[in-house]
Amino acid sequence: MNTENRVALGEAIAVLRSRMETCSIQNSEFKIQKDGEGEVAPIPLPPTLEYLADRFGLTDLEAEILLLCAAQELDDGIPKQCDRLRGSHNCPYPTFSLAFDVLGESDWEAVSSEGPLRHWRLLEVLERDFLPAKDCPLKIDDRVLNFLVGSLRLDRRLATLVFPLDETEGEVLPLLAPSQEAVVEEIVRAIAPGKGSLPIVQLLGGHGTCKQQIAGAVAARFGLSLFGILGQLIPTASGDYEEFVRLWEREARMLDLALYIDMQEVRSGETVQRFASQSRGLLFLDGRETRIPDHRRSIAISAEMPTPAEQRSAWSAVLGEEAGETPSVLAGQFRLSFGEIDRLAGETRDRLPREGALWNACLQRGTPGLEGLSQRLQVKAGWDNLVLPEEQLGQLWQIVHQVRLRSRVYDEWGFRARLNRGLGTAALFAGESGTGKTMAAEVIAKELNLHLYRIDLSAVVSKYIGETEKNLSRLFAAAEEGGAILFFDEADALFGKRSEVSDAKDRYANIEIDYLLQRIESYGGLAIMATNMKSALDKAFLRRLRFIVDFPFPSGEYRRAMWEKVFPPEVPRGALDYQSLARLELAGGAIYNIAINAAFLAAQGGEALAMEHVEVAARSSWQKLGRPFIGDEQFKIQNSKFKRSEESVTDFSRLH
Repeated sequence: MNTENRVALGEAIAVLRSRMETCSIQNSEFKIQKDGEGEVAPIPLPPTLEYLADRFGLTDLEAEILLLCAAQELDDGIPKQCDRLRGSHNCPYPTFSLAFDVLGESDWEAVSSEGPLRHWRLLEVLERDFLPAKDCPLKIDDRVLNFLVGSLRLDRRLATLVFPLDETEGEVLPLLAPSQEAVVEEIVRAIAPGKGSLPIVQLLGGHGTCKQQIAGAVAARFGLSLFGILGQLIPTASGDYEEFVRLWEREARMLDLALYIDMQEVRSGETVQRFASQSRGLLFLDGRETRIPDHRRSIAISAEMPTPAEQRSAWSAVLGEEAGETPSVLAGQFRLSFGEIDRLAGETRDRLPREGALWNACLQRGTPGLEGLSQRLQVKAGWDNLVLPEEQLGQLWQIVHQVRLRSRVYDEWGFRARLNRGLGTAALFAGESGTGKTMAAEVIAKELNLHLYRIDLSAVVSKYIGETEKNLSRLFAAAEEGGAILFFDEADALFGKRSEVSDAKDRYANIEIDYLLQRIESYGGLAIMATNMKSALDKAFLRRLRFIVDFPFPSGEYRRAMWEKVFPPEVPRGALDYQSLARLELAGGAIYNIAINAAFLAAQGGEALAMEHVEVAARSSWQKLGRPFIGDEQFKIQNSKFKRSEESVTDFSRLH
């Protein structure tokens, strides 16, 4: 087709050049060669020009004017003929007046800025002072010229803003799951031909890739290709915005395109609303519902990931009969599209053990969405490092089992069909600072082989209205898809009590807490909240928590166990009196800090770690807490929360 079009374009330009060569100027009037019937011989149009004429509603004259402007760029003889016919040696460009004379027909609607040639910027009028538009030079737009010669590349002025979103089917699986195909059918029925202008389709839900695939499938049903743009990249300055709208509308008509706008990072939707009011084509909006202009129809529909049962079937299809429990395990932990399942299965086909390779690949796939709003903790602590009473250890193991077995209970045993929310696991770790809350979260993450992300409050909480909720939405959605564990340290900062509304700030602060209440309840993964101010939490959160684990201040027995475990086996050490050390009423975090400082003191002196190093480190720790030493040989704890009995006075002379 491209070769045939080039040949046809060359023939059309040759006819046009021949006509211009036979034209002469007599008494300031053109004399044009006519056919036998007294009519001007028509110029055969190439296929691409006929296509443009149909798409933009060009008359035969307007199409021939566009051909003349294209010939000026493609044929060296045309500028010379323009120069000759205009009676000048410095006017190589055609004009509307020249085109009317050469083509033997005039239509002043073609000159109008509202006509398709100028409205769609198919050509440009190079304005000159004191000259009317009909006598100003004309120049064809570069993109239109490229299209006429057969190029289907996107306009370079748009290529930096929009990107293709069309996806192909995988090797084994279809692109969409049955539940997603049902959504596609619902949208297609709503926008089927004969029901007026194309509506705006608002796709709700948390997974961007899933919504893009559904939008692409809908666009394909209408013979359109899908392109996407980040909503914040739509120009806001008046001139730039108008150019973007006109260029996109032109490109959409030329190439049969639909547009998908990602609004997840858009702070103000005014520009998108303005664009939606002017757009004539098929438009998809990804984000929370946006106010649509009254003159545009809209459809709001939820576009979700494949159901766990569909994902389990998909994993079984790509892994084969020997998959065992792997499909249930993966479907129960991760939320993936069919395309991602197909791709991950292909990437790990030759890696052994395959279940472990698949698990790690799924973990890595979910990482990017959490970056910037949270910090991934390097999980190192195991159950042996955790010193807690049996009751608390039992609760932690229950959390582990609920995460591991949720596919069996929710899907195989039918609980998912009865529940709309509360399918995740939310746990509160409450206790004084240093009692092991963070370590317990690490232990759970290591046992489950999941990534643990500590929420960065400085990145999540925003002074802009609605931004905090948007950031939290991204966090929860990314964690659900990637199977990560969310860890809210100092949770009382986010989950505090709602206050009496006295001004707008109070109202919006309460809205943030209300959103958190709803999102925690609908969250499908594991979220752990840690606080040393349990009483500061809003009581509504407690009802939504599956577990509340109280981390007690360690008794002497548990403090001794902590001292015995705190030093790695590689540390060279002398005899340590663990019983005496256990009398120091410290939480695990403080014990760990003392152990680290003592180790550095021993390393500094080139000695094995001994009690004197621990004594110096302990003294320093107490001073840091504002507790003074009294005497050279005794360290007395006075007026502190650590004082529980007369045994709180430790005689360090006994430690030598």
